Amino acid sequence: MEETIARIIADLEETSQIPNTQTQSPLISRSTLIDLQSLLSTNDPDLISQFFDDLASRNLSPSSLTNLLSLTMDSAPSFHLSLLASKAYLSLLLFPNSPVFTLFTPISFLSLLRSLRRAFKNRPLVQAEESDASQAPPNRKKKGGKRGRGTQGSVRSSGGCSEEEGDFLDIKEVFLVFEMLVSVLGLIHLDRFPDSLKSLIQTIGEIPLMAMEKFGNSGGFDRLMGLCSRVLGEVLRSEHGEMASTAAEVLKALSPLILTVKSQARSFALGFVTKNMMDLGNESDGVKKAVVNFPRYLVQKAPEKAEPRALAVDSIMEVVKVMDFEDQLGYIEYVLKMTQGKANLRLLGVDLIAMMLMSLRDPLGVESNVEIARDCWGTRCLEALILRCSDVSAGIRARALSSLAQVVGVLSGDDRNKGILKQIMGLGESGVERPEGGVNDLLRKRCMDEKAAVRKAALLLVTKLTALIGGSLDGVVLKTMGMACSDPLVSIRKAAISALSEAFRTFSDESVTTEWLHSIPRLITDNESSIQEECENLFLELVLDRVSRAGSTCSPKKGSVLSDSNLTAKSLESEMELLFPEGVLVLLRGICNGEVTPWVKKICTSLGKKKRLKPRIATALQNIIKTSESLWLSHSMPIEKWTAPAGAWFLLSEVSAYLSKAVDWEFLHHHWQLLDKNGAENKFQSSVLEESADSNEEGIESYSVAWAGDRVFLLQTISNVSVELPAEPAADLAHNLLKRVEKFNMHCTEVNAHVKALRTLCKRKASSLVEADQLVMKWLQRLLSKACEILEKYISNNKEVTKSDSFFTPPRSGSRKGKQAATASRLLSKAVTAVYTVGSLVVVCPSADVSSIVPLLYTVITSGNPDPKNKLPGPKVSLKQTAPSLYIQAWLTMGKICLADGNLAKSYIPLFVQELEKSDCAALRNNLVVMMADFCVRYTALVDCYIAKITNCLRDPCELVRRQTFILLSRLLQRDYVKWRGVLFLRFLLCLVDESEKIRQLADFLFGNILKAKAPLLAYNSFVEAIYVLNDCHAHNGHNDSKNSRTESRLFSIRGNDERSRSKRMRIYVCLLKQMAPEHLLATFAKLCAEILAAASDGMLNIDDITGQSVLQDAFQILACKEIRASSNRGSATDTADVEEEGGDSSASAAAAKGRAITQAVRKGLIQNTIPIFIELKRLLESKNSPVTGSLMECLRVLLKDYKTEIDDMLVADKQLQKELIYDMQKYESAKARTAAANMQNPADYQSPHVSKAASVMNHAKNKLNQTLGSDLKIASAMADAAAEATARSVLKEVNKGAMTPPLNSISMPKIKSKSNQAGTNARTDRPLDVLESLRRRQSFNSDDEN
Repeated sequence: MEETIARIIADLEETSQIPNTQTQSPLISRSTLIDLQSLLSTNDPDLISQFFDDLASRNLSPSSLTNLLSLTMDSAPSFHLSLLASKAYLSLLLFPNSPVFTLFTPISFLSLLRSLRRAFKNRPLVQAEESDASQAPPNRKKKGGKRGRGTQGSVRSSGGCSEEEGDFLDIKEVFLVFEMLVSVLGLIHLDRFPDSLKSLIQTIGEIPLMAMEKFGNSGGFDRLMGLCSRVLGEVLRSEHGEMASTAAEVLKALSPLILTVKSQARSFALGFVTKNMMDLGNESDGVKKAVVNFPRYLVQKAPEKAEPRALAVDSIMEVVKVMDFEDQLGYIEYVLKMTQGKANLRLLGVDLIAMMLMSLRDPLGVESNVEIARDCWGTRCLEALILRCSDVSAGIRARALSSLAQVVGVLSGDDRNKGILKQIMGLGESGVERPEGGVNDLLRKRCMDEKAAVRKAALLLVTKLTALIGGSLDGVVLKTMGMACSDPLVSIRKAAISALSEAFRTFSDESVTTEWLHSIPRLITDNESSIQEECENLFLELVLDRVSRAGSTCSPKKGSVLSDSNLTAKSLESEMELLFPEGVLVLLRGICNGEVTPWVKKICTSLGKKKRLKPRIATALQNIIKTSESLWLSHSMPIEKWTAPAGAWFLLSEVSAYLSKAVDWEFLHHHWQLLDKNGAENKFQSSVLEESADSNEEGIESYSVAWAGDRVFLLQTISNVSVELPAEPAADLAHNLLKRVEKFNMHCTEVNAHVKALRTLCKRKASSLVEADQLVMKWLQRLLSKACEILEKYISNNKEVTKSDSFFTPPRSGSRKGKQAATASRLLSKAVTAVYTVGSLVVVCPSADVSSIVPLLYTVITSGNPDPKNKLPGPKVSLKQTAPSLYIQAWLTMGKICLADGNLAKSYIPLFVQELEKSDCAALRNNLVVMMADFCVRYTALVDCYIAKITNCLRDPCELVRRQTFILLSRLLQRDYVKWRGVLFLRFLLCLVDESEKIRQLADFLFGNILKAKAPLLAYNSFVEAIYVLNDCHAHNGHNDSKNSRTESRLFSIRGNDERSRSKRMRIYVCLLKQMAPEHLLATFAKLCAEILAAASDGMLNIDDITGQSVLQDAFQILACKEIRASSNRGSATDTADVEEEGGDSSASAAAAKGRAITQAVRKGLIQNTIPIFIELKRLLESKNSPVTGSLMECLRVLLKDYKTEIDDMLVADKQLQKELIYDMQKYESAKARTAAANMQNPADYQSPHVSKAASVMNHAKNKLNQTLGSDLKIASAMADAAAEATARSVLKEVNKGAMTPPLNSISMPKIKSKSNQAGTNARTDRPLDVLESLRRRQSFNSDDEN
């Protein structure tokens, strides 16, 4: 060992003589460090004493050795050498009887800590068990893997290391250094070295993150974290200083780990705080206080992004859970105060409240037997959460609503909490209602919120509250959920579907059932395929399965609870409802509603094609019908008045197409015979005749209508299952059907069903397809010929009656006239049915020969018209007046024939358009619109030129015609049969403000959902033109060549400057602006300024014309509305929460930030180009004393408020403009305030003429009062001047770099010679009239946040 000591000392002496410069450092060589380590490992005190004695003999002190080791730990070119020096330094400190206080210095300790950090930076790892070079990474040389183990190398005093030494970290060496560090902390107390203590804590806090990248999930990381935990445990001893301050430093160092993403490092930090430090807190009040305050520190350091914030909340709750109950209450009070602070604290407070309510024990005090629920901390937290649901920030509102939904879902799982929850939320009968109306009032507002995330969260809350409510849902909330099913956003629609369906599962009352049926099934046509699938699944679960359950268990009761003497239809219906639970009868009745039926058909078709319909649904429907019949007969009621439950036959007819084997033929045959009895037939006929004779027997008629509907659906069911029918019954049924059709005495609703069933049965009966076609054509021609005979007979009879009546000047006897009227009525009824039957036959067989019927139909539709070409014998009196039903059916049948025959269509389409324009019958116009839509699909080129005339029906006086036209044209536009060009788009805009709420809803959906995706640029491209068209303005040089007549332009405009007309136009403008992207909003802003404001300034737009003024006023109102500047919102941390709730990621946030930067630059240039146009236009308007000046100044006020950042540079560069703006605002504010004061002092001037007489009685008293009011007006005027000055200063304060505006008397006014030399003061003669006089009077600049 003496040789080793000699080598060490010689090397140290040689190294100490090397100067420490930037190019070289006196570093101890690797061999010397290894020799020193071997010397210290002998544990021989004599050798160490000899070593220090030899150092002293060479004039080398222990401190010089420490300095050399520090330099080596700091500046070694290899981290292996640095780690070796660290191990040697710690060994010196731990050696018995070593001069610890001489060897330990803060600088050397800091070097040790830097060496530890360096070891973990970007170094590949070699595990302790990986000693073979073959386990090194494949891209490294094998010999490099062995050098990382600490083998000797030829390292000179310059500190260089061999090139063959690898760059791998040997974890065993690191573990050894950490273990030695723990031992050193037991010897050296760092209370005298606070900087060293702080650096050690910071280093230990940084190592887990660096080590996590190298270790991954290996066991070595756990061992390393255990060593770090031991180091921190040693640090927290009282020997190292005050434990409270040390604990605070430890928590501060661990907070970045706790707030990071989920990882092993985060788990280590949380575990150390919640276990080790909490255990120490039981012994030390200082440590406990630090841990108790730690969640508050984490609140201040919590990030603002959604995902990191959620992790921070989880970490905070982990600490709060292990705190004492009193400390938890203190932190809860702190969080409640957070919810009243700044926006970021409110948002974090909402998350924390939700987590505390769901994580901490007994939040509502049900286990602690608290007498008053409002004394519990959970009650106050819930109230604070409900209050945040109405926060001014949309992100906080959305987060509070979703958090409240989670809390309600968790707490309502315990039945003991439900009563308290109802009481807090104002839902229980004994609960105290909230001043604003409880949670129902909150849901009404939030479900209609302008922000999508808020609406989605509100719908989620409704879903969770459904189980808690227990009673019936609020009607307004229910309607709101139904409207949300048509929201433009897919996520909102899905949330609404979930909420409404959950309500339908829970409540079976009629209001919920009706709303669900009118909102959910229609989504089968949604653009989103996932919503279509969800719609099918819900219909299968909530409708078909529910009907299946009810039908499989129903059976008529043996004894009825009702006495036969008191039987009524309502009482029987009540008994039926008892037989079928879950509101099945209400559900079936709702299905057959005219607005629901089309969607149910589509859903059943889709489910049938996917083979998802089960036979039990058909069986259940048959059982329901049988049970209803049995119950009716059990009370000895007449069977001819019985009808099956509404909707049962309809649903059976739809599902039977795919479940033909599940329908029993005996069941169908029995009910066919029942419904085909002569008594029912005669009753139906009598009801028709009585109806024609204005009879009022509504009971018979209602039974007849229901009977006819059931018969139609029964025939459809028979057609569906005809393939399963036996041959002989099928032939008999076909013969029966043909006989029924030949009589032409059925209701029109039955004709189609009979004809389709007859065709289906013939095809099933025939042995081949050719034979089937021949059979169909045979009876079809037979029916056509009979129909021609009936129609021709009616026309001839009508002509004879007209002629005979004209020869009798005195009226004939009443009895004879009554008999003729009855005969004519029966003949008319048969003729109407015959004409309708012809149309049904043409639809079934388009190739049928209709040459004989067409002239007769032409005679009917042209009756009464002077047509020299018409040689046919026809009535001179129009059948439109004498037989309107026949007239309408003739047009309908002619339309069906034209659909089958293109040659006829070319000739008759102009006739259809002509009738559409002049007809005064709403039913006929409605049918003609439907026919024109069908023509547009079949003969697109022929109808294209008539689209403008068809769109006139959008302004039809009948709501049904308007709605039908809107729906049909919308479908054609979606299928590209009609293009969005010309006036079509502009005419559709009027539907947004239609008198009918249904049409307005359809228009909102079209523009907000379909059109936005199909033609996103349409609103932008047509916006300016829409302003001119809606105002019916032809005062613009570029907009006066309209192709439409003045009548049509008036029809599709909203003329007028009254408040109602302006609000209607503004609603249309706002709807269009909402469809535009941010860049298009900016471009629209520029187009409005260039094409309207600049046009008015240049004289192209005549502002003397009333329509031109309306256009200009609309432009000002649009430029001032918030929708056109939606992209200018300055986003704070909480403003972006709305986006984060929708799932925005970092790339989306970066793109949004880039877009905001570009938008900001564009807006700055845009507004600086706009202000000069406003100034020039204001000069022009004031010179004409135009009433539009007020609108201009109001718009300018909004621009100054919302674009003050962009206008800032402009006003700084032009001080004169700034002074003139200040002067003008003060002048206008003063005038407005004086006017308001005068109105308040003299209200009698605004009384109506009706009270003027009573007011004249008080004239004498009023004259006396005016003397007093004169002085009051002066005071009001002075106050108005002061208020105007304050208002103007407040608006331009920020524009003027935050400095206050100078007083008015210090502003130098521009002095330019006046053009007029009028008498007056000298101050007026040099006042400018043509230079920026546009800023001389105008309007209130009251900002929303000035007060």
